[in-house]
Amino acid sequence: MDNFLLTVMAYDRFVAICHPLSYTVIMNPRFCGLLVLMSWLIMFLVSLIDILLMKRLTFSTGTKIPHFFCELAQILNAASSDTLINNIVMYILTALLGMIPMTGILFSYSQIVSSLLRMSSIASKYKAFSTCGSHLCVVSLFYGTVLGVYLSSAVSQASQGSSMASVMYTVVTPMLNPFIYSLRNKDVKGALGRLLSIAASNP
Repeated sequence: MDNFLLTVMAYDRFVAICHPLSYTVIMNPRFCGLLVLMSWLIMFLVSLIDILLMKRLTFSTGTKIPHFFCELAQILNAASSDTLINNIVMYILTALLGMIPMTGILFSYSQIVSSLLRMSSIASKYKAFSTCGSHLCVVSLFYGTVLGVYLSSAVSQASQGSSMASVMYTVVTPMLNPFIYSLRNKDVKGALGRLLSIAASNP
């Protein structure tokens, strides 16, 4: 779900920088709601497929998964029956759900970079690109940790490192999204500045 939301945010930045005069028309509340609903429906269907395929597997009693949560790849590693079909479906879905949003993000940023190169003012370029910096950081963190978890699960059992990586993309990146995007709001910046000045004056 977070993968698709990051793609929607990239599209939002693309419209804001490349089509600023049409931004409020294109990114209206109804369209934004539709994008989020579509993301939710896709993930609901994917989860349903995984659950239905999981029902055919058998597990030993007392099986423990040393992981932050029941990651699909780690559950399949713990199964005592044949998981070939589950693994094939998991990697196909992971590839599709990874490549389609990533393609959307790369396309959005290729258009943004192209638009920035056409700008004459350095100040305008900096202002436009600064709105993308926080999103790029979250995208890098998300995709880096996801790749780490899924690639390591293909070659080894769960480790403390992969558990920490799964925490990063399941807990940290969704928490960062609203916080980082709210930092663009002048009122939030002003309130944070006042809090920091009060904290500094009262050690």
